[in-house]
Amino acid sequence: MSEKEEIYIHLINKICGSLISNGNGNNTEICKMLKDESNDENNGHGLSYEKISHTATYLCERTAYKPKIGIICGSGLGELANLLIKPDIFQYDEIPNFPVSTVTGHKSRLLIGLLEEVPVMVMQGRFHAYEGHSLDKCTMCVRVMKLMGIETLIVTNAAGGLNPDYRVGDVMLLKDHVNIPGMAGKNPLRGPNEERFGERFFGLNNCYDKGLRKMALKIAKSMNITEHVHEGVYAYLGGPNYETVAELRMLHRSGVDAVGMSTVPEVIVARHCKIRVFSFSLITNECIVKEETDETPNHAEVLQTANQMKNVLRDFVRKMIIEMREGNSEQI
Repeated sequence: MSEKEEIYIHLINKICGSLISNGNGNNTEICKMLKDESNDENNGHGLSYEKISHTATYLCERTAYKPKIGIICGSGLGELANLLIKPDIFQYDEIPNFPVSTVTGHKSRLLIGLLEEVPVMVMQGRFHAYEGHSLDKCTMCVRVMKLMGIETLIVTNAAGGLNPDYRVGDVMLLKDHVNIPGMAGKNPLRGPNEERFGERFFGLNNCYDKGLRKMALKIAKSMNITEHVHEGVYAYLGGPNYETVAELRMLHRSGVDAVGMSTVPEVIVARHCKIRVFSFSLITNECIVKEETDETPNHAEVLQTANQMKNVLRDFVRKMIIEMREGNSEQI
């Protein structure tokens, strides 16, 4: 926290403390809220357990569904939400404590309904650090899911293909990740640990469930898309700028197969909560690793590829849910 931020928080606390103690009419409740916010930030937490619990309670009171599976949709992949039957729909800006997604291709809606007779919660749009959100706010939806009873999380994203064998339109099942911001201390779990969600120190080896990956490969074979489905390593970068050629070359030498600007913070929080994770990337562009080219990546091609692949991916996810429901009940 910068010195200026510390001074700002100190002033809020002092002003609100004075107004509260003097019982200054209608301002008292507002000042209490401001004081709570500033204390949360000062403690390293933008959102306390109580606030996340309040959000979960708000949703539970407004839906009869009890979701067991959560799905977070990446850029252009919000069509997955159309699989839900008779969903309850919530705009992000009407949900207490929720941030709002500002990226094109993210609809900022939360849906809860049935997908192949399984109660599912779908985030139609996610939050990114480059939008100005803190990482704990980017990932608060995962903790809300935990409190609502979700046990398995499917995380999708659009990514740039770094592996030379990957082509636009391919799907990469995440088997591991490289957390570049995390190496510099940018972690969604930074600050005092909340034991009600999980333990302070925990391992991330095998954080992408092997059983679910095996299931996905089986489904890909049944859909005759095996040659377009890979298992690989995803690198998370902060964005919003795309990577330099030097950065991409370094990552490729480190064993990275695809790069993107999301997913990893959500996965870290999910594993902290002991939620099982399955994640896949839609390869929407091939990373540029030649210095002499004039080509530049752009968000439009991301959305275009996602639109072209929406039917295949919807069927892929639908079959995953069916397999989880019928084949292995413990997967749900």
